[in-house]
Amino acid sequence: MMSFEMNDRKKIGLGLTGFGVFFSFLGMILMFDKGLLAMGNILFVSGVSLTIGLKSTMQFFMKRQNYKGTISFGAGFFFVVIGWPILGMMLETYGFFVLFSGFWPTLAVFAQKIPVLSWIIQQPYIRS
Repeated sequence: MMSFEMNDRKKIGLGLTGFGVFFSFLGMILMFDKGLLAMGNILFVSGVSLTIGLKSTMQFFMKRQNYKGTISFGAGFFFVVIGWPILGMMLETYGFFVLFSGFWPTLAVFAQKIPVLSWIIQQPYIRS
C-alpha cells in the first residue's frame, strides 16, 4: 500500500498534469495556439514525471514496445515548439494513443463503476 499514498510531490504532479491537459485543450480550442500547446505539453510531461517518479517515467517511455509512441510524441512536441502546432498535435495524439493503449481496459473497468456513465456504456448501440 505504500505506492498509493499521496505525498506532496504526487499532489503537485497531479496538479501539473491537470493544468497541462487544460492548457493543451485551451490551445486547441483557440485555433492551435502554439504557446498554450507548448506550455500544456511541458506541464503534462513534468506532471507525469512528478506523479510516478523520474525513474518510472524513463522506464515507461523507454520500453521496447513504447518506442513508436515515444518517438511520435517527442516529434509532435518538437513540432509544436518550433511553430507547427497542427502537425505536432496530430503526432502527439497518435503517440499518446500508442503509449497509453495498455491503460484502456483499466479505464473501461473504472468507467463501468461510475453510476451514470456505466448506464450509458451498457446500452446496446455503444456496447457493440
